[in-house]
Amino acid sequence: MSKKIVVITGSPRKNGNSFAMTDAFIKAAEAKGHKITRFDAALKKAGGCRACETCFSTGKACTFDDDFNTIAPAILEADVIAFTMPVYWYSIPAQIKGVIDRIFSMVVGGKDIAGKECVLIACCEEDDMSVMDGVRIPIERMAAFNKWKMMGEVLIPGVLNLGDIDKTEGCKKAADLANAI
Repeated sequence: MSKKIVVITGSPRKNGNSFAMTDAFIKAAEAKGHKITRFDAALKKAGGCRACETCFSTGKACTFDDDFNTIAPAILEADVIAFTMPVYWYSIPAQIKGVIDRIFSMVVGGKDIAGKECVLIACCEEDDMSVMDGVRIPIERMAAFNKWKMMGEVLIPGVLNLGDIDKTEGCKKAADLANAI
């Protein structure tokens, strides 16, 4: 069965390691017939939540009109949400964090987003897998709160420089994750 997959990336490096895994995921998902909508959060203007709780009062997800309002409708329609990112300073990169925080607008706006599937694809410079906790735990908690099913995670340590991902199984694992959806 074909699914609508929204891919939200968090890296500003278009040729970086997390983008390579993202591309592998997308290519495999498209080969299975899934419809992909991609948003490169680092290349968009989507600030953090301002806690005004006026979500959807203007017909848009957020009353502060920026690129999140182009992402929100795709999230609402999606069957699967894929978050891809590097780990920045032991946490979620600011470039994607604003988008993640503003998914809260759907809760405040009373939108039924339960039942979606979610995946995480991330990489980091250090070899210590506990470094991934800064992205893994918040995504898993958000998924649980929204009643999304975590379908899998690809967490690749030890990559920093462009092309380092090619020395790992990261792209293969990302493609395998797409094939499992």
